[in-house]
Amino acid sequence: MYSFTCDYTEGAHPLILQRLAETNMIQEPGYGEDSFCESAKAKIRKAIDRPDADIFFLVGGTQTNCTIIDGLLEGCQGVLAAQTGHIAVHEAGAIEFSGHKVLTLPQHQGKIDAAELKAWLEGFYADETYPHMVQPGMVYISFPTEYGTIYSRAELEDISSVCKQYSLPLFIDGARLGYGLASPAADIDLPTLAGLCDVFYIGGTKVGALCGEAVVFPNGDAPKHFFTHIKMHGALLAKGRLLGIQFDTLFTDNLYLKISEHAIKMAGKVKTIFESAGIPFFIDSPTNQQFPILTSEQMSALEGKIAFEIWEKLPDGRFVTRFATSWATTHEAIEELRLVIN
Repeated sequence: MYSFTCDYTEGAHPLILQRLAETNMIQEPGYGEDSFCESAKAKIRKAIDRPDADIFFLVGGTQTNCTIIDGLLEGCQGVLAAQTGHIAVHEAGAIEFSGHKVLTLPQHQGKIDAAELKAWLEGFYADETYPHMVQPGMVYISFPTEYGTIYSRAELEDISSVCKQYSLPLFIDGARLGYGLASPAADIDLPTLAGLCDVFYIGGTKVGALCGEAVVFPNGDAPKHFFTHIKMHGALLAKGRLLGIQFDTLFTDNLYLKISEHAIKMAGKVKTIFESAGIPFFIDSPTNQQFPILTSEQMSALEGKIAFEIWEKLPDGRFVTRFATSWATTHEAIEELRLVIN
């Protein structure tokens, strides 16, 4: 059975496995102080055109979000995010567990709006009792969003401007960053994105790596003791070379974007299959996640042949489903989906 349930059902890109095998017996220091991590950092700095950027390698997305948010916020502060934001819905309260409330904003196809963000902040500080409340300390967005949508350059510039006005760091969750940047709908590149935020991360787990995320502070202003925060949150690998080798490989010969482009092409084929069958979509996603609306009968026809996720149930009894492609999606899987749907 072929799976479209998520974008990390496979292991790692073959070039990563090859490099891990080639370097296996080389002795290196631990905790990210090895030569592979240093090489990966140099390549990432070049890719974002930020020679002074601070870069850290962490084990996974939830640990990364917790570490960044806890590392930048004071104890009385919370983080602003869309109602559908990953930290607000799918991280089991991990941010609150670390002591910081997620302050939710209205979402529009998974995105927040700069004008609504500003209005929220204006309303907050207009309330004379605001010192008694959880203080806004950061704005969190993801690129792409939980619904596969992406912010335009203008939208990011507007959000960044509001953040600067209120001295709030802007944090971009890039768990699927490659798939966002590789989308034909994207009008920004990696250096541009780096210039519009205070911290972001480059997702490896969902984009070709066995595991790992690369946290980037583009301005070289990582919080004091951030390394210690990483360890406190269980996000530090003793054998940091595992992450360094993977990101060094992903940022060699533009591999990260090349394999992301493959996922986008496969998602386009998935979209065409459902459109040809007259099946509507819940949202128009330009990235690797597609959300067709299926009936119970249509889902039953896929059972045992194609795996996918049920996203939500609609009032009319139909279901919003998610079909995710990845760097590893095969043409055989696409053809099987075509045969089952048609």
